[in-house]
Amino acid sequence: MATQQDVLAALGTVSDPQAHKDLVSLGAIQDLTVQDGVVRFTVSLGPAAWLQQAQIEAACRAAVSALAGVQAVEVRRGVAVPAGRPVSGKVDIPGVKHVVAVASGKGGVGKSTVSVNMAVALCQFGARTGLLDADIYGPSIPVLMGINQMPESSGQRIVPLEHHGVRLMSLGFLLPPGSAPVIWRGPMVAGAIQQFLREVDWGALDYLLVDLPPGTGDAQLTLCQQIPLSGVVVVMTPQDLAVGIAAKALAMFRQLKVPVLGIVENMGTFLCPHCGKETSVFSKGGGARAAEQLGVPFLGSIPLDAAVCETGDAGQPILVRDPAAPIADIVRRITAKMAGRVQAQAAEAGPLITIVGTPGGS
Repeated sequence: MATQQDVLAALGTVSDPQAHKDLVSLGAIQDLTVQDGVVRFTVSLGPAAWLQQAQIEAACRAAVSALAGVQAVEVRRGVAVPAGRPVSGKVDIPGVKHVVAVASGKGGVGKSTVSVNMAVALCQFGARTGLLDADIYGPSIPVLMGINQMPESSGQRIVPLEHHGVRLMSLGFLLPPGSAPVIWRGPMVAGAIQQFLREVDWGALDYLLVDLPPGTGDAQLTLCQQIPLSGVVVVMTPQDLAVGIAAKALAMFRQLKVPVLGIVENMGTFLCPHCGKETSVFSKGGGARAAEQLGVPFLGSIPLDAAVCETGDAGQPILVRDPAAPIADIVRRITAKMAGRVQAQAAEAGPLITIVGTPGGS
C-alpha cells in the first residue's frame, strides 16, 4: 500500500509551470491523507496557475494513481499567493501582500473598467482583493462596482466597503450625490492618496489594485514614493497615437523603479453582439507593437463589447453579470498573466501561504 511518503514522492514529479518548481518543494500540497486506498490532498497555487489548473490537477491524479494500492484520488483546489519582498525606504501596507497600479497615459481608454474586472477576476480565482480608486478628480469605481455609500470607521481607521467580493475605497464614497467638483491642488491630492493607503483598514489582502488617474501627476508620484509597488499595468488603445503616450507613462514608472508588469490593449477590436465577428476599430495590433517597441510584456487585448459598457453602467462588471461570456474569459487570462508576473518577482520571498477557504474543487 502507498504511504504518504510515496504520494509526496510521486507529486514531487509534478511542476508548477509558472514557478518552474515541483509542487512539493513549493509547499503547494496541503492536507494530505491516505486511507483505505483513497488519497486526498489540496493543491494550493497562485492565481497565475489558473490557466494550467486542470492540467496540473490531471498530472497529480496520474502520478498518484500509478502507485500500488491507490484506488481513488481526490484533488481539492486551494489558492496561495507568495508575499512580496521588502523595499528599502518604503513602508508596506499592513496585511497587504501586493500593490499593483493600473495606469494609462491618457483618459478614455477604459482603464477603470479594466481595473474593476481584473479585481473581480482575482476574487474569482480565490484571492483576497482590494481596489483603491485613486482618481480624485473623476472617481468612477462607485458606479462601476454598483455601490456608493458612506463607509464606516473603526477607531481612527476607515473600513472599506465590499461588493462583488472586492474591498473598495474611493473619494466618491465620501462625497454627497450632486456635490461640487473636486478642485484641489497637488498637495491635497497627494494627502488624500496617503490617507487611503495608510488610514483605511484594508485587512489581509493578497492584491490591492490601485486605479490611477490618467497621465503622470501627483497621484502616481505619491503612490510610487510611498509604498513598494509589485508592479504597474498600463492600459492603452491600439491606435498609433497611443503608443507615444503610453511610452511616457512607462518611462515615468521605470524612472521611479517600478516594475512594468505589461501592457493591456483595450477596445482592440469590435465584437459584434449578433454574429460574434471581430472588426478593427482603430489600427490593428497596436498594443502588441507597443509592447515590443517598449520592451515590456503584452498581457492581451480586450475587444470593444457593448455588454461591458452596459454592465459597467449597471454596477455589475461583466465577470459578475456574465462570467461565461468570451470577453470574461479574456479578462481572466490577462489577469492570470499579470499575477504570473507578480509571482515571478516574489518567487524568492519564501513558500506559498494558503488562503483560508478553497474556491471550487474537483
